[in-house]
Amino acid sequence: MYEPSPASGQVPGPQRIPPPRTVQNAVKFMYAGAAVEVVALVVALITRNSMKSALLRIHPGYTAAQLHTAVNTQTVSLVIGAAVATGLWLWMAWANGRGYNWARILSAVFFGISTLDLLFTFAAVRAPGSLIIGFVIWLVGLGAIVLLFSRESNAFFRQPPAFR
Repeated sequence: MYEPSPASGQVPGPQRIPPPRTVQNAVKFMYAGAAVEVVALVVALITRNSMKSALLRIHPGYTAAQLHTAVNTQTVSLVIGAAVATGLWLWMAWANGRGYNWARILSAVFFGISTLDLLFTFAAVRAPGSLIIGFVIWLVGLGAIVLLFSRESNAFFRQPPAFR
C-alpha cells in the first residue's frame, strides 16, 4: 500500500492543546472580576457623600478643609486601586487564557492577597456596601482559582512553551 509523503518533507509534531472549558470559564470569571471592580468604583464615586458622613463620624473635629482633603485623598486612592485591580484581572485573564503556568500561580497569589484584604475589610470597615462588593469580588476570584487548578486545566498549563 502506498502512502504519500508530506509535501514539505516534515512530519507533523504534537498539536497545541486548546484551552479546556475550565480555563475558558476561569478567563470569563476574570473578565467579570474586572467588570465588578469598575462597577464598584462607579458606585463608590456616586456615593461620595456617604464617605463624608463616615469620615465625620470617625473624626468629628475635622474642619471643612480637612474633610475635603480626606475625601479627595480617599477618592484618588479608590480610583488608583480600582485601575490597578482591573488591570491585574485583565492581565491574568490574558495570560491564563494562553496557558502560562506562571500566570496561574500569580493568580493564586493575588487571590491570597484578596483573601487577606477581605478579612481586613470585615475587621475594619462597617459599611455594608464595601463588605458586599468585597465578598462578591472574592467569590469571583475563588471561582477562577478553582477552575484554573482543576484536573481538566492541568494539561493545558503543562504544554511546552512553543505551543502557547
